[in-house]
Amino acid sequence: MTARINSELVFTCVAAVGLAASIADAGDRPAPEQVLHRTVTIDGLDIFYREAGPRDAPTVLLLHGFPTSSHMFRNLIPALSDRYHVVAPDYPGFGNSSAPDVDEFEYTFDNLTRVVERFTEEVGPTKYSLYVMDYGAPVGFRLAVQHPERVQALIVQNGNAYDEGIANDFWEPIKAYWDDPTPERKDALRGLLTLEATKWQYTHGVRNVETISPDTWGHVQPLLDRPGNQEIQLALFYSYGSNPPLYPQWQEYLRTHQPPTLVVWGKNDAIFPAAGAHPYKRDLKEVEFHLLDTGHFALEEEGAVIAGLIRDFLGRRVAD
Repeated sequence: MTARINSELVFTCVAAVGLAASIADAGDRPAPEQVLHRTVTIDGLDIFYREAGPRDAPTVLLLHGFPTSSHMFRNLIPALSDRYHVVAPDYPGFGNSSAPDVDEFEYTFDNLTRVVERFTEEVGPTKYSLYVMDYGAPVGFRLAVQHPERVQALIVQNGNAYDEGIANDFWEPIKAYWDDPTPERKDALRGLLTLEATKWQYTHGVRNVETISPDTWGHVQPLLDRPGNQEIQLALFYSYGSNPPLYPQWQEYLRTHQPPTLVVWGKNDAIFPAAGAHPYKRDLKEVEFHLLDTGHFALEEEGAVIAGLIRDFLGRRVAD
């Protein structure tokens, strides 16, 4: 019988179940593996990544969002690494990876995907479960379409693949830039690269702002403020316009291949609202669906819940 798990009812029930599973699981499992911080050269670029867990275990490939890096997974990696091989790269222009100027590297989502594809082939996870968040979704879905045989499962956390997910006011000035990339429209987007905007991404929609560490924007903002990085990010804002035309292709991938999918979504996200989460249920016959009462970077406030849900999901859906 087709199963469809919908956990939208009451957040406290979701949190209680997730935390209980996580706590019960923790009592039986060994200590997490040490997280290693590594760099590999891909097409002349130094690509930094975090890695932990046994290499013969199922791999979870974590793909980060804007404006962060693999740093967003700093707590999730050890929470999974006793049982899974967990790998989280930084894209070019982000985190500790190379950040060549825009005249030296074409910052498009096609190119980010190419680098991540080469990264997986170099580092070695030939099959993996994909965790896609924000920018990780267009990278991850490109990978999935190109190599469906490599994807064992999907974990979607505020990662969009539907027009409904970008129909809100946040996207209006960005869409205007896609339609007519004038210098004025480009400059209007620089406000998204400020400390105020970065802090807003981490704190908007959370239940308790005191749970959000300032180390988050303290890590991100100095990287955004590097010389030349604004132009990198603005190039990717423009390239994001290449993603909506691919949504039908990504949705066809979901309908055709029916990857086991866990949706864990911060429902108060003003960038990718819950309206973009629900359509996954149209295309997937079996989807485990959880709306969490938090914002864009759901791991910051609900990391323990999400880790528990992932462990339960992968334990049932991905063979060791």
